[in-house]
Amino acid sequence: MSKLPPIRLGTSVFTAAGWADAFYPAGLKPAEYLSYYATQFDTVEVDSTFYRIPSPSTVRGWYAKTPANFLFAAKVPQTITHELVLKDSEPEFKKFLATMEILGEKLGPLLLQFPYFNRQTFPGVDDFLARMVPFLKQLPKGYRFAVEVRNRNWLVPALIEALRERSVALALIDHVWMPRPGELFERIDPVTADFTYIRWLGDRKGIEERTKTWDRLIIDRRPELREWANVCWKINRRGIAIFAYANNHYAGFGPGTVRLFEELLAKK
Repeated sequence: MSKLPPIRLGTSVFTAAGWADAFYPAGLKPAEYLSYYATQFDTVEVDSTFYRIPSPSTVRGWYAKTPANFLFAAKVPQTITHELVLKDSEPEFKKFLATMEILGEKLGPLLLQFPYFNRQTFPGVDDFLARMVPFLKQLPKGYRFAVEVRNRNWLVPALIEALRERSVALALIDHVWMPRPGELFERIDPVTADFTYIRWLGDRKGIEERTKTWDRLIIDRRPELREWANVCWKINRRGIAIFAYANNHYAGFGPGTVRLFEELLAKK
């Protein structure tokens, strides 16, 4: 049997409130966090790039603190996806790519995370696609891109085919507004590239009513993660690599979610 492509698992950040005691060893300096993180997981999704393009020195530091097989996924800045909504965004996008290129072989997928748009912005998915497709056609080669939408009614064949045509992955998300993976796979084949991008997001508002200290699991997500394990095995057996990232808001503690998923995946 040929070797299956990797299933890379990590968290949506590598530092958060509560992790100093719950994940990182006592006494470890914040400057050492990423190096330690890279001994536990082989990828991370960088959330901070959503808010601003990092400095070149920061990105060089990420590279220096991680081993050769480590990969960084990163979110495209919100100025591109939320404020400009792709329109006239080329200068900002080029600057972002040039900065992330510093990571070289450690650069993983880049995520275009779009919000839930109201009907005043886009009356429907076709209007969104009219904006997005020209942008996708101009994406430079040599990168891996993923697109996340947060409107379940937009998960239609036209969106899937637009992404598949450019080998851009549809981000599969576990989110309070979105369909369960089993339901999604019954409707369409959401695998649109030679890799799949999964995000365990949860209900941000709901969990923040219970905690804002992300040091332990407070929601039992075993049923949901078993479903994701089944999905991941099916995708992986098709020869598709997987990147999956856990947010603290999913169950209370990102690293704990990843460990639980690893446990459930090993039982498949």
